[in-house]
Amino acid sequence: MDEMIDSAKKEVLVEMVKLAQKRGMAGKNGIWKEFLKFYDKKFGASLSDPARRSVDSLAAFLKTFTEVDDLKFFEKVLQCHSNRDEVEQIKKLSPDNETAEQMLVRLTLEHPQYPIDYSFPSHEEMHAIDNYVSLCDKTLDLEQDWLVIKRSKKSKAMNSTSMIAIDCEMVLCEDGSEALVKVCAVDRDLKVKLDKVVNPNKAIADYRTEITGISATDLDGVTHSLADVQKSMKRLLSHNTILVGHSLNNDLQALKVDHTRVIDTAYVFKYPNGPTNKKPSLSLLCKAMFGYELRKKGSPHNCLDDACAAMKLVLAKLEGRLEDVVIEEVKELDIAKLLVHRIPVNILSDDLKSVLPGDFTVEVKVGKKIRDMYSAFAIFKTQQDATEAFENLEGDLGKDSCGRPQKLVKFELDSGKSGTLYVCNIAHDDSVGQFTKKRSVEDQDTPGPLKKSRTDEACEQVEDSNQREALLKENERLKRELSQRDQEISNLNKIIAALARKQGL
Repeated sequence: MDEMIDSAKKEVLVEMVKLAQKRGMAGKNGIWKEFLKFYDKKFGASLSDPARRSVDSLAAFLKTFTEVDDLKFFEKVLQCHSNRDEVEQIKKLSPDNETAEQMLVRLTLEHPQYPIDYSFPSHEEMHAIDNYVSLCDKTLDLEQDWLVIKRSKKSKAMNSTSMIAIDCEMVLCEDGSEALVKVCAVDRDLKVKLDKVVNPNKAIADYRTEITGISATDLDGVTHSLADVQKSMKRLLSHNTILVGHSLNNDLQALKVDHTRVIDTAYVFKYPNGPTNKKPSLSLLCKAMFGYELRKKGSPHNCLDDACAAMKLVLAKLEGRLEDVVIEEVKELDIAKLLVHRIPVNILSDDLKSVLPGDFTVEVKVGKKIRDMYSAFAIFKTQQDATEAFENLEGDLGKDSCGRPQKLVKFELDSGKSGTLYVCNIAHDDSVGQFTKKRSVEDQDTPGPLKKSRTDEACEQVEDSNQREALLKENERLKRELSQRDQEISNLNKIIAALARKQGL
């Protein structure tokens, strides 16, 4: 690890330190700012921008990490950069031989978000394609293992044009984790290669039927497991096959598959002049590029349709029928949504209809969670419906880290469950007709420190501090009420005493 850090370029070290900041990671000398106070007695944390620090100080901070999980995370970030460097080197050695498919792989790997989204907690030595059985224990439960598809370093193999597109659906488990429940894969001819319902073999808290289309009865008799899916993925990807998908990192996280040759359509297609982490949705791309609706509003996702849509986008791009910039006139309907976050995992998505007013459908945000909580969208028919529902919602009004209005809502269900959650009016950033300038809300909930220029992906990074602030405000309000009531009681006692004296009692 030390040798890898010593040989890394400064921009890579800067990115690693920034990731550590976002994740709140602490070495033996604390988090980044605490380390600076210890390391630099002159400037301390006053000069905390990693980009303005020397290579030696960046490397010194990273070397304070000794926990296995932290080291594995940094190694995966470095591996992502190594993947980038290798495909770039192949292009330099034989620029005329780069296929159009490999070009899209390279563009995916060169995307600024790639090291952040694709740094999986996989263990290459435990479950690699040429060593499928665990080295430590041949009876090890494969559902706890990652399948790592080792890449070929030969330029001929790297230019393979074979492609498979996938899409997955996940359910929320009682332990707060998410588990694969369905997976579909198609080849470049849109021929179905994999279409399976998967038994998570865990207690399920929420089937997210409105998204997955899967209910408890659909799992009756299902024996297909994650390990079985991984074996299928091993066969499909065993010859330097390119894996295609939209926000593919979420699917790979659910599959526990680590594969280098990927094309992520959320990276390939982008908004004009937009931030790099603002990703167009698959539905928007289908509407913008092909002119059709991927699914009707309120309908569950269809794994097969989504996998086919991702493959169609890539094929159209390869054939030169599509530009990589999303048509600006096509509007997303995010303004008709309210973001509901910090929902306790024991509260089902259907329960939200008893908490929020109005007529809406619920779309749970998969792949994103903070501790034992999750997030969802309440999707209304119009922006006005969403706005009215927010205004009619009872709760303490405040602002999220992006300055948008949100309410801390207390609830008690008929089932006896009670708690708090936040409801954010995400349409606040924009007026009608200015949708394309709004922040994306598709990839939120990433924990991390607060900055004034946060995009929506960072809007929930300070939920703990927001909740503490809200609780402090609530305490202050209760104190004022108690003080006011004490004063009222005191005044009443004085009035009673005066009346008693007047009546000679």
